[in-house]
Amino acid sequence: MNFDEIIDRRNTHSSKWDNMEQLYGISQDDGIAMWVADTDFRPPACVQNAVEKMHGHGIYGYYGDDRSYYEAICWWMKTRHNWEIDPTWIFSTHGLVNGMAMCVDCYTQPGDGVILMTPVYHSFFRVLKASGREVVECPLANNAGRYEMDFETWDTQLTGNEKMLVLCSPHNPGGRVWSRDELRGVAAFAKRHDLVLVSDEIHHDLTFPGQTHIPMTEIDGDITDRLIMMTASTKTFNIAGAHTGNVIIPDPHLRAQFGQRMTALGLSPNRFGLLMAEAAYSPEGANWVDELMAYIEGNKILFDATIAEIKGVTSMPLDATYLAWVDFSGTGMARHEFTERVKKDARIAVNHGTTFGAGGASFLRFNIATPRSRIQEACTRLRAAFRDLQ
Repeated sequence: MNFDEIIDRRNTHSSKWDNMEQLYGISQDDGIAMWVADTDFRPPACVQNAVEKMHGHGIYGYYGDDRSYYEAICWWMKTRHNWEIDPTWIFSTHGLVNGMAMCVDCYTQPGDGVILMTPVYHSFFRVLKASGREVVECPLANNAGRYEMDFETWDTQLTGNEKMLVLCSPHNPGGRVWSRDELRGVAAFAKRHDLVLVSDEIHHDLTFPGQTHIPMTEIDGDITDRLIMMTASTKTFNIAGAHTGNVIIPDPHLRAQFGQRMTALGLSPNRFGLLMAEAAYSPEGANWVDELMAYIEGNKILFDATIAEIKGVTSMPLDATYLAWVDFSGTGMARHEFTERVKKDARIAVNHGTTFGAGGASFLRFNIATPRSRIQEACTRLRAAFRDLQ
């Protein structure tokens, strides 16, 4: 795979590139889109071939006989994550934001509290607020530039109105791969407060060499009576437009509730997403992911080295994801000043840290899953924008 290839995504209905000028005032002509969390790489050939085969057949009717799709998911989870699952546990949703929304709809009521460990993925907030749930922010502790869970503090702030905890594992935007002990702590916290635990593991394939993601199901102690797992091929293989995700529920009671709600809403997956996911979850797809993460590690090293040159700016160490979480607090600048420098001087569109909740105000999130030459250009622009700090 040639990850260095520049693929022009402008004027292709790309949210990341075609909405940049409208939302940020940065022209497509010379701006760099580093905000939306999709990559600028083509998926592996096995996925492209599956789409071309479907196109060649020319019929796009309802999808049926989904056994091979479920077998591919089971194979992937066992092979890549040492996680044995039963195909009857799997529900296909329209991506994991939809999956999370379905969980909120199924297992909580308006007015119930839903806990987020902040800062965390901004779409969670949007879903909870729109559904009339109370967002309960449990801030992560920033210990020398590394996020840690603070269960002792969180225990004291809960009121009993909380019904659900949403875990982001690996963490977005901090890039943490949570340790086994930390995940045990999450399980104990959920049990202690009688919470349904939704574990969003969409970034689980995107770990850097030397890091190992642990599925929430694989920790010591049985928490299946309250656990909902969420995974997807979309983030891994850059097929987010397929809007296909997996909600995996080992517990039969929770599974029956979810299945009934899916039926009540008339939800079913689209054939494009299922065919692409099945093709991706294969040995060829696995080799491609390994190459992808080796390439992005090179981008990470280059990007972090540039950030380290700018006095007062630090990039949080990444265990996983392709999302650099950069802290500008050491510059002494107000939020609007460092944000404007990145936007107007560097002409780079990034996610603003305030949208990720408590603890995010001094941060910006940069998507580094793009060809190396574009990372080099972004680095050059950032050095220039903060030249007075070097």
